[in-house]
Amino acid sequence: MPLLDRLSEFAENADDLLRRARTRLGLLHPVQVLPYRSYGTPERLYVKGRVLTDKGITDPDPSDSRWHNLLNMYRRFDSQEIPGAQLRVRPGDGTEHHVITDEEGYFTLNLEPQRLNQPVDFLWHQVEVELMHAPGPQPAQRVMMAPVLVPPADAEYGIISDLDDTVIQTSATDLLRMARTVLLRNARSRLPFKGVAEFYRQLQLGRNGKRNNPFFYVSSSPWNLYDLLEDFLTLNEIPPGPLLLRDMAVKRKASGDASEHHGHKLREIDNLLLTYPQLPFVLIGDSGQEDANIYREVVRRHPGRVLAIYIRDVNLPQRAALVTQVSEDLRGHEVEMLLVKDTVQAAEHAAQTGLVFNAAVEAVEAEKQKDEATPEDPGEVAEQEGK
Repeated sequence: MPLLDRLSEFAENADDLLRRARTRLGLLHPVQVLPYRSYGTPERLYVKGRVLTDKGITDPDPSDSRWHNLLNMYRRFDSQEIPGAQLRVRPGDGTEHHVITDEEGYFTLNLEPQRLNQPVDFLWHQVEVELMHAPGPQPAQRVMMAPVLVPPADAEYGIISDLDDTVIQTSATDLLRMARTVLLRNARSRLPFKGVAEFYRQLQLGRNGKRNNPFFYVSSSPWNLYDLLEDFLTLNEIPPGPLLLRDMAVKRKASGDASEHHGHKLREIDNLLLTYPQLPFVLIGDSGQEDANIYREVVRRHPGRVLAIYIRDVNLPQRAALVTQVSEDLRGHEVEMLLVKDTVQAAEHAAQTGLVFNAAVEAVEAEKQKDEATPEDPGEVAEQEGK
């Protein structure tokens, strides 16, 4: 057995033994149900979530110290999964469905609802998830609502976006800065790229003015960061959408396989385009990793489905050259991939091609200027002020 596979198996066995010991000694934290934002159609709803122990991760505050943020991050990755937890799912059509969590505490369920309740904010249908039984102290709140996105029939297009270095300033190409950002900041102290919130709101608005174009966020970040990423979108008024993240399990990829990052994102995007065969898409990413290559493969696999591709330039000449080459390759598929320096440039193109109103450009420019007045590193500012 390969060394990494042995280490992965050892870690999983050790985690299981520790959980059993904590349960026997009464040291397990209270259990919590974390339903994830997911997606579906009027004929099928996909419900996903996780059952973990509650490590007391606090809501983000701009005054939180770096030590406090680091402690919360440790708690996220020191998650105690609850396998074998029994849950009851009610989609609101009078039916009940039962599901049991797997060895990592995840639960997934594909439902065929008899009918859908009225959506919230045009897009979201609430599915009730109730914890029936789990080892350890029981939570005070046993019933949670899982939001499931169902695009309406009159949606113009969907938007699939990366998160790190596309929406959130992460500095993924600089390991030291990335570590400082990821480990020492919270959802309030991490910054979006300038103007991105307004640009995304304009894409959701589209040209029909109904604000019902669905967003989907595909990222290689682990599920352990789900709460931080969801809070970040909410606090910055960025359109919510399903967060399609990655399991942290350590697995050695076979020789010749696509990278884990590439494979995960491509698989999730394939599923989205297959789920919504009549819906065209706009793809948004950055030049720092593999987004350009991934999106080129999406265009090849799903001809005629992609309206435009926007790649944020992370200011690395070699990566920019790669995007330029991919952009040339896509001309034969009649899909335009733009390497953009900021969201205003992307908004200008979107307005020219009829994806958004012309007034969207001015709105994005105004928010960009407002964002430019925000300190580049609010965490450092707070630290210097003695917080």
